[in-house]
Amino acid sequence: MTYEGDFRPHRVAVLALDGLLPFELGIPHRIFGRPRDAHRRHLYEVVTCSVRPPGRVDTDADFALHVPHGPQTLATADTVIIPASYELGPVYEEGRLTDELAIALSHVRPGTRLASICTGSYVLAAAGYLDGRPATTHWADAERFQRMFPKVEVDANVLFIDDGDVLTSAGVAAGIDLCLHMVRRDFGSAVANEVARITVVPPHRDGGQAQYVQRPVPDPQLATTATARAWALGRLHEPIQLRDMAAQEAMSVRTFTRRFREEAGISPGQWLTQQRVERARQLLESTGLSMDQVARESGFGTAQSMRQHLQAALGVTPTAYRRTFRTGTTTERPGRTGGIGDNTGTGTGTGTGTPR
Repeated sequence: MTYEGDFRPHRVAVLALDGLLPFELGIPHRIFGRPRDAHRRHLYEVVTCSVRPPGRVDTDADFALHVPHGPQTLATADTVIIPASYELGPVYEEGRLTDELAIALSHVRPGTRLASICTGSYVLAAAGYLDGRPATTHWADAERFQRMFPKVEVDANVLFIDDGDVLTSAGVAAGIDLCLHMVRRDFGSAVANEVARITVVPPHRDGGQAQYVQRPVPDPQLATTATARAWALGRLHEPIQLRDMAAQEAMSVRTFTRRFREEAGISPGQWLTQQRVERARQLLESTGLSMDQVARESGFGTAQSMRQHLQAALGVTPTAYRRTFRTGTTTERPGRTGGIGDNTGTGTGTGTGTPR
C-alpha cells in the first residue's frame, strides 16, 4: 500500500501463531481494514506475519494458512496484535516464551502499541509486557492467568483494558470491542461508529464479562429490561430514578434490579452512568458545547460531576478528552481500566438523578 506525499497509514501487524483461531485472526483485518479518510485512503494497513519465514501456519480448524510475512515485519509495525492460539505450548503451560517467539518479539520496536485478543494475553505476559499493569483475558482463564503471572493486575470483569501502549481483551468477540476502541482512540467516534455500522456490530457493548459467565438461565417467560433501557437512553439528560426504570417493565425495584443485573452484568446505576459517559464523549468529540452544556445534555447536571465521572471511567478530564479526540491526536490516551465496555464507570459523584 503506497500513497503520495507525507500520508502514511498506521501499520497493524497481526502475529499468526500455530493453533490460532481463524475468527480472531480475522477481527483486526475486518475492523482496521475499513476506516478511510476524506480522500478515501485507508487509515490503516494490516499485515499478517509469522514467527517463522513466510509459509504455512496451522489453525485450530481443518485448514491451514499461508502467511506471507516473517517476524521481521514486526519491526515495521505501529501496532502489533496477538490473537489467541490453542498451541501456545510453554507459553501457556509454563509462562515462558519459546526461543522462536522470543526472537520474533525482539523485532518489536520500543514504543510500538501492543494488543492481545483472548488468551493472546499469555504471550504478552510471558514476554514481561504486562508486569505491574492491569490486563484481562477470557473469564474462564482469568484465575489460572493470575496464578501464572502474579505481577499482572488481572481484571476478569471487563471486555478490554486500555493501558496506553498495551491493551488486552477478553475472549473471542471482545476482540471486536478492543479493535473498535483503538479506532476510536486513533481517529474518533465518528470513524469507529461507521466501522461498527458497516460491520453490523454495536459501537460498544454494555457491561463486562460478568454477563457471559455461566449462571442459571433466567426464566424466558419473564419480561426483559430492554424497554427500560431504551426508555432511559431517550432521556439521559433528565433525572432518572431507579423506580422510574422499574415502572417501565411493571416490576418492583427489587425484581427489576435483580433482573437487570442478570441481563447486563452490572447494576442499573452503573449502566446509566456508562451511557452518560458515552453521551458526554460523543458531545465532546462532535460539538463545541461548553462543559456545562455537555454536562446537562449527558445527564450529569454539573461540569464538576461530569469531570468526576469521566476521570473515573476514562482516566482523563473532559477538557483533555476533547483536546485529544477533536484534533485526532493521541498524545493523551484515555483510561487505564478499559474505557468502553468495562465496569469502572461508576464515578465518584452523584450526577443528576442517577439511581443507586
